[in-house]
Amino acid sequence: MTKVYFVRHAQPKHDWKDDRTRPLTEEGKKDSAIVLEFLKDKKIDTFYCSPYKRSLDTIVDTAAFFDKEIITDERLREREKGLDGNNHGMFQKRWDDHDYHEEGGESLAMVQKRNMEALNAILSENIDKEIVVGTHGTALSTILNFYDSDFACEDFLRIIDWMPYIIELDFEDNELVAKQEHCYIEKEFKVN
Repeated sequence: MTKVYFVRHAQPKHDWKDDRTRPLTEEGKKDSAIVLEFLKDKKIDTFYCSPYKRSLDTIVDTAAFFDKEIITDERLREREKGLDGNNHGMFQKRWDDHDYHEEGGESLAMVQKRNMEALNAILSENIDKEIVVGTHGTALSTILNFYDSDFACEDFLRIIDWMPYIIELDFEDNELVAKQEHCYIEKEFKVN
């Protein structure tokens, strides 16, 4: 069995303009300790992550604890948002129509396609291993939707304030056989 622990990043600085370099808040840095606390007794073989700073910074101490490098994969990045792309009305529009996107932004179908390509590659390269994947709220939600088509906007909104958030997906080959939420810290998500 292959175990994948998806770690949604801790609280970022919401007023930071560049999405790729957005750092964690001081609180977010402290909250990242929950990731190491949860994973330290596991047998983690490898770490993958979005190249975005907030995701990397959320798992960096845990990777160091296991003396592992973090492999970044551009396909694991968060959804590119266009003009006014992060508000509750837009969330609902995108979840109602996975092909919908605002000007300059990505649709959920686009995000899901590249995240699933990355996950399938990770699974095929790491059979019967334990893996950590540093991720984002929308990116993770599209993966969860891939395996459960009933996962929709209300499910995304349920986890939107969970930073960090750890969920485990267990696979036999590429088939999902179990899913378990482990821990999260609730922080307010602010639209920007």
